[in-house]
Amino acid sequence: MENLVKMFGGIYKGKKVLVTGNTGFKGAWLTIWLNQIGAEVYGISNEIPTQPSIFEVCSLAQNLKHEFLNVLDFQSLKQKIDEIRPDFIFHLAAQAIVSDSYSNPLNTFNTNIIGTANVLEAVRVLDFEVSLIMITSDKCYENVEWTWGYRENDRLGGKDPYSASKGGAELVIHSYYESFFKKNDSKVKLVSVRAGNVIGGGDWAVNRIVPDAMRSWSKNLCLVIRSPYATRPWQHVLEPLSGYLTAGMKLFFNNKLSGESYNFGPNSDQSHTVLELLTKLSSKWNKSTLDEMVQVEKSSFHEAGLLKLNCDKALHDLDWKPTLNFEQTIEFTSDWYFEYYKSEKIDLSFLEKQIILFSEVAKSKKISWASM
Repeated sequence: MENLVKMFGGIYKGKKVLVTGNTGFKGAWLTIWLNQIGAEVYGISNEIPTQPSIFEVCSLAQNLKHEFLNVLDFQSLKQKIDEIRPDFIFHLAAQAIVSDSYSNPLNTFNTNIIGTANVLEAVRVLDFEVSLIMITSDKCYENVEWTWGYRENDRLGGKDPYSASKGGAELVIHSYYESFFKKNDSKVKLVSVRAGNVIGGGDWAVNRIVPDAMRSWSKNLCLVIRSPYATRPWQHVLEPLSGYLTAGMKLFFNNKLSGESYNFGPNSDQSHTVLELLTKLSSKWNKSTLDEMVQVEKSSFHEAGLLKLNCDKALHDLDWKPTLNFEQTIEFTSDWYFEYYKSEKIDLSFLEKQIILFSEVAKSKKISWASM
């Protein structure tokens, strides 16, 4: 455990770190990792987003100071930030499901755009220094289905409400930086970070391919999918989190990074179709063929066929690169769900061991954040 504390330059040890959206999939994993590396972790979220929930299954409320609070409630949000006086804020609170953005677009725009603006406004006049890592999504880019990865300076936007809300959030972040935080006397430093198609244990969101598959197969049901040949750059949840933590560390030491945006994604050879992903995931389940486990239906709404990121800027500025290959990503994910569905419970120590194993793989590859 002591080696973990030393990672990321030991910068998070003893620091107050606020995670918004900490009851969600990525927020919960980030909370666990921050706790392992010695941070004093605080969390705010609007609700427990799924049932079951990784936050509840792992009893994470016992490992941090958590409070239910909606980022759309500006006064309560500002009061809480003033009270905590965090050194770092990781803003993950969001409406994160594409299909939900069609059924309730206004909530998606409010949460993802106004919620982001509320966090930025709450820190605008602080009397203490804080580093913000603002998490959006790869879907903030206007996707024109080209075969190369999107760069941080490519056009923002989207055809669906979810993508548009993430593009809007990025515009708000840029506006606040240029208007307020770019000044030499600003106490706020920030970066925006973009990742997508994250898989891993503990994701139970609806209309996401891996949790939908795990729920169906654990009940011996057939999984209904919409776009079997849609291609995605699949990455384990710990990959972008290692990027977020690296960005926070580098930002803490280097004011020149403030205002920048960074992509975090897997190597280009990890772009696989939905069907290829399911074929790999299904290998541990007791079915002779994937056809017995999957049924294809036509989608009722637009989904991108191909979307991947160019991460050269993160490599150049942050010395960050991904850790796991596709097979390791599948193994980490499958092992987690198999451990859970044996008895519909999982111990926090299993997640901590996966973080340690992930860190050991990164260290063996001499990835900078793991080798400090």
